[in-house]
Amino acid sequence: MQSLIDHARAFPTRAPQSTGELSGLELGQSPEALFITCSDSRVVPTLITGTRPGDLFELRTAGNIVPEYSTEHPSGEMATIEYAVSVLGVRDIIVCGHSHCGAVGALVRDEDLTQVPAVRGWLERGASAELKVPGAGTDGLDVAEPVQRHALAQLDRLRAYPCVAERLADGELALHAWYYEVHTGAVLAHQTTGDEAEFLPL
Repeated sequence: MQSLIDHARAFPTRAPQSTGELSGLELGQSPEALFITCSDSRVVPTLITGTRPGDLFELRTAGNIVPEYSTEHPSGEMATIEYAVSVLGVRDIIVCGHSHCGAVGALVRDEDLTQVPAVRGWLERGASAELKVPGAGTDGLDVAEPVQRHALAQLDRLRAYPCVAERLADGELALHAWYYEVHTGAVLAHQTTGDEAEFLPL
């Protein structure tokens, strides 16, 4: 904890402030994209994308899950997405899964989550049905294929958000599924080539 405190104390004197980069942020924000990814500490969106303060609106959830839209049961995740799309007017939304994902791994390996009931409930409610089949497309710690399918399923969830559907229909918003390898730094994106769609290097 002390290292965090030391860095926080020194932050005003480091590069962003000394170059005046932070001074304009008091006027507001206009991020380029909404980046939805896992809470995993090994995934750092600003490092992956090379963005600076004000460039990227972030939403981090266990397993980069996008909850189903419901005005009767609003959530912080829903509010973040709606605000990014309707108020900030982001033009792109990226859902980024990652290698060695504990959340997706727990689902496909049917792990016992009785000691963390909130985690269990969140994953059961948020995961697509195909990931709830034990052993579905995984071998040991390698959950690349399930994670990629899971990211695509979250795009389907996003398309059901009224604000997202409206902007998509107007051609003012694009959705992207990415896959990040925590051990190599490689980023793959879901792309269509010919008649096939697959995750390929950016």
